[in-house]
Amino acid sequence: MTEGQSLIAQLAAVIRQRNAERPAGSYTAELLQAGHATISTKVIEEAYELIATVGEDEEPNRAEVAHEAADVIYHLLVFLEAAGVDWTNVERELQMRFGVSGLAERARRTP
Repeated sequence: MTEGQSLIAQLAAVIRQRNAERPAGSYTAELLQAGHATISTKVIEEAYELIATVGEDEEPNRAEVAHEAADVIYHLLVFLEAAGVDWTNVERELQMRFGVSGLAERARRTP
């Protein structure tokens, strides 16, 4: 891991590099080439798979939840790259919200 850089920031950097270079055989490059509709569909699909790992009446398989959550995060990072949004912008937004009540933050955004 690069010193001072989170694993997610490192993954975002690799995705950015794949976008710039578009190497053959790269799933990331294929997704980016396919465009917004395909990437959006993958984000939705992976989010659904994550939600499906937790049943109403059973103990969740934590390893499966972690696996599906990783898929969601990866596809979200690809989505952000395709939209031209750097991960640092998301971190900055989260930092501004840190320590602020979710209810207060939501009320601030509601017209």
